[in-house]
Amino acid sequence: MKTMRGLRNCSNDAVTLDLTVHPPPTPSPPSAPATVSSSTASTSLSFDEEETSESKIGRLISEHPVIIFTRSSSCCMCHVMKKLLSTVGVHPTVIEIDDGEIAYLAVEAAPVLFIGGACVGGFESLVALHLSGNLIPRLVEVGALWP
Repeated sequence: MKTMRGLRNCSNDAVTLDLTVHPPPTPSPPSAPATVSSSTASTSLSFDEEETSESKIGRLISEHPVIIFTRSSSCCMCHVMKKLLSTVGVHPTVIEIDDGEIAYLAVEAAPVLFIGGACVGGFESLVALHLSGNLIPRLVEVGALWP
């Protein structure tokens, strides 16, 4: 799998991001009509090659209301977190990172969930938030769920 120096595409039932770095489009000659290819019209996310892993992670956290960072797309705790969120109607963005990039999340272990840019924590924290009745109001507050 292609990594961000760690970031990898995850599929399953989560939103999938195309994390490949695309070369800038070549300008068409002035006499030729402008065309849009299907690859540039799709919803993809590309990174500046010079952007650091830390800034990429920070940007992803700020751009996605609900995002899970995980070490592996086959992580069972990540799967359970996605299932819990999907039962309340939210489909999180899931990003796979390598061990070295976990340090940028200011946590010791993955998977880790962010809601509205704030770190919720791991699976246990998500369950605690749900059981306390605070998960759905928080998801509504950040616009990830309609009341």
